[in-house]
Order: sequence, then structure tokens, then C-alpha cells
Amino acid sequence: MPEPLPVVVLKTSLGDIRLELFEDDAPNTVANFVSLAESKFYDGTTFHRVIKNFMLQAGDPLSRDNSPRVGTGGPGYRFRDEFSSRKHARGVISMANSGPNTNGSQFFITHVATPHLDDHHTVFGRVVGGLDVVDKIATVPTGPGDRPTTPVKIVGIQVESKRAHEYKPVKL
Repeated sequence: MPEPLPVVVLKTSLGDIRLELFEDDAPNTVANFVSLAESKFYDGTTFHRVIKNFMLQAGDPLSRDNSPRVGTGGPGYRFRDEFSSRKHARGVISMANSGPNTNGSQFFITHVATPHLDDHHTVFGRVVGGLDVVDKIATVPTGPGDRPTTPVKIVGIQVESKRAHEYKPVKL
């Protein structure tokens, strides 16, 4: 019997989003996400780019203080893509990047299916609770750069369950 997949709860200012993480398909990406979540890296960051009928992007530490460089921040390292047969269906969580093997901390949740992103961004989980919160975030008013006019904060990420090993990403 396969080991259960890790589950995290993304606690936002608009409600909770429960995510199942595809560790079997993207082990390094999941290790990175869980490691950053447990170190509270994401706490206080915002969904800095929101496009209805596309996706909600978050995970940039520069979003904490509304830096003009928001969208360019990360953890100070990068790691390789992990493409699988997983597709960008509605409600998946995937890594944002600026080209091949440039993953860091930024991620997005798809509001609708986005097949044009398949094999360009690593899918590493799916929403298993709180899709209504995804819809709520997707419809907030936005301004320049698709930035919400009222910040939608990540209060914290609670690791609800994980496998019994260390979650440490392999970096480039």
C-alpha cells in the first residue's frame, strides 16, 4: 500500500486552502515547499499576482513590504524542474519560474485548467479543500501588475501530515 501523500493547509486572510502534495511525482519540489513552510518563510507574504480565470501567484518574500520588485524574490537558491504526467487542471499548485530550472519559492494555484503551462511548470499538488477560497481570491479587485488592491495575505502554512523523513531540497 502506498504511503499517504503530505497535506498542508494554506491559511490566508480570506480562508483556508487544503492541499495534497504530489511527493511521488515531484519529491524535490515538495521537499522545498514543506521546508519553506516549516521555516515560516511564507508567513506574511501575499498573493501578489491574481488573474481571474487563470491563476493566483504567491510565495515572493518581497510581497511582505509591497516592494516595487515584487515578483522577483525567492529563497536565495534555485532547483530543477520535475515534470510528470500531472496536468494543470483547475485547483493545482505549481511552481512559478522564469525559465527552465529556475524554481525557488514562488508558486501558483490554477483558477481554471491551463494546459499551455504543462511541461513548463512543475505541478506538485492539488486543492482538496477550500476551492471556494481559491474562487474568492481569484475575484478580488486588482490594479497594475494584476496585484490585488487589498492584499490577500498568507497568514501561515500548517503542515498537517507528511512522510517520516527529512524535507530538504536539492539546490542548484
